[in-house]
Amino acid sequence: MTLIRIALANLRHPDSPQQSIDLAAAGIRDAAAAGATVVCFPECFVPGYRLPAKAVPPPDPAFLARASATLAAVARTAGIGVVLGTERVEGAALLATALVIRPDGTLAGFQDKVQIDPSEEGTYAPGSGRRVFTVGPLTFGVVICHEGWRYPETARWAVQHGAQVVFHPQFHEADAQSYRPTAFGDPANSFHEKAVLCRAAENTCYFATVNFASPGSPTTSAVAAPDGTLLASQPYGKEGILVVEVDLARATGLLAKRLRPL
Repeated sequence: MTLIRIALANLRHPDSPQQSIDLAAAGIRDAAAAGATVVCFPECFVPGYRLPAKAVPPPDPAFLARASATLAAVARTAGIGVVLGTERVEGAALLATALVIRPDGTLAGFQDKVQIDPSEEGTYAPGSGRRVFTVGPLTFGVVICHEGWRYPETARWAVQHGAQVVFHPQFHEADAQSYRPTAFGDPANSFHEKAVLCRAAENTCYFATVNFASPGSPTTSAVAAPDGTLLASQPYGKEGILVVEVDLARATGLLAKRLRPL
């Protein structure tokens, strides 16, 4: 039995890039105070997910560098690993990505979003390549929003390469036609929450999805256990840090590793 705590920062969408840094810093400190080994933030939390209604300023590499340095220093002081939903500029391309920060404040690298939702074309460019990261006894992968919902092979790759937990930063908010759920996995809910349970069960891993807190959100932050059952979830629309204890010994990756070419 190897018990650790992971944390999901179920926070509101920031009103400005600077507020995204401030909220992330507070979330890192709160997760560390709760004993978490790693805290994961939603998709593009810094500087904020880009939609016309969000009015996020144009991409700014200097701001992103300052944000990374600031939050790395916070992580170092708090002694916690961070999976930061953010973005990066590569030439003329803007990539949605996750920056992984080690507990000593050093940067472990990025996992870019490889599978882009059709609605994001024209805003974000697809990245390439996948990797896993290690913090203490935990090895984990990152799949970002659309690619975790609709491309099971992204999570499977991470588990086949040693991941015990797959973190899933996402952005999913209500629109005028959205059904507004009250219980995780209810049959009336969208397919997304069933996908969370499936990614865990089909790979014998923990799958940890983290969304923004927003009124009537169609999905919420949650952790599914390696047998595909719900371990914990955050109340819909309620801002806070969801801290969940996981037993890494349960995350054997058995089913992911048994997959053979068809």
